[in-house]
Order: sequence, then structure tokens, then C-alpha cells
Amino acid sequence: METIERQQTVEKRRFTVEEFHKMGEVGIFGEDERVELIDGEVVKMSPPGWRHAWCVRQLNRILVRFAEERRSQRGDLYEVSVQDPLVTGEHGQPQPDLALIREPPPGRLPNAGDVLIVVEVSDSSLAYDTNIKLPRYAAASVPEVWILDLQANSIEVHSDPTPDGYRKTLRLKHGEKVESSTIPGLDFDASEVLPPKDPEA
Repeated sequence: METIERQQTVEKRRFTVEEFHKMGEVGIFGEDERVELIDGEVVKMSPPGWRHAWCVRQLNRILVRFAEERRSQRGDLYEVSVQDPLVTGEHGQPQPDLALIREPPPGRLPNAGDVLIVVEVSDSSLAYDTNIKLPRYAAASVPEVWILDLQANSIEVHSDPTPDGYRKTLRLKHGEKVESSTIPGLDFDASEVLPPKDPEA
């Protein structure tokens, strides 16, 4: 008796950013549901814990202060986007934790060309942020990405994007100086944004 094996190719349906927006408009996603579009697939985001929220607040203060200083000193129109969508292509709309952007014109979401730095605060999402989102930011030519690794209590600064990933990576810990690789004058102590081990520390 002959056994015949048949392999079936399953083709995934990839959504565009426009279709993703329409899904949100008609109420397919819950009001408080955090989702993003990665390579045309809708991905549900993990709810943030207190350490994640603490890091986002600290970094937001630093980036807002820098943006305001640059605006008053040089007239640069920088803004800080907090957990807002970023269009990276026809099938990509991630939702980074923070982004330093050039002020985009009204009537559209910021895209990769508007972005100076993207920040991802990673705890349970570390593998996803590093292996899935980071290469896609590089492919979209986002100049610089910071990943706050809450498992290792360190900050990774990725710069010099190519279609295959970032060429340069620096890993910094408590007490070390974090300096932007692409924006002169943007620097701070890593201890300012890396959280204590527990709320009382």
C-alpha cells in the first residue's frame, strides 16, 4: 500500500495600514486594546507593569526637556510621541513606547522619515522587540533605536541602519553615560531611566 503525502501551502492574508485603520474605526478592536501591525499581521501588545511605566515616564521627561531646549535654542521642531502609532511601510504600524520625532504635518501619522529615535521598553517583550521589531525599524531606516532591557537592567543603543539590521550596538548599565549616536547633545546617565528592583528601592 502506497502512502501519499501532500503538502498544502497556506497563504496568509496581510493587512495594509489603511485596512488596519478601518478595522479600528468599525470597532473590531476593544477601546483599551493595544495592538500594532507588523508585516501585515495584527499583534496584541502585552500590558505594561510598574517598571515599564516608570521607565517610560522617566524617559519622557528627559526627551521632552531636550526637545524644549532645542526648540528654544535653535528652533528645532522636535516632539515626543508616547505609545503612539508609527507608520513604517504599507504593512507596518508599530506602536513604540516612545519616539523623538520631527514635527509631522497635520493630517497624518508620523512615518519612519519623521523619526529621530525610537524607544522600546522591554521586559516580557524583549525577544519580540529584539528579534521582530528591531530589524523592521532598521529596514525602514529609523536612524536610532534604544531598547531598555529590564531583564538585564541595561540600555542598548542601536544605530547605523541597513536593510539587514543595525551595524552598531552599545550596551550600557547603571552609572554609564547614554549618548545618542545621531543627535549631538542628547545624553543622560543610564541610572536616570533604569528602574530600581522594587518600588521601595
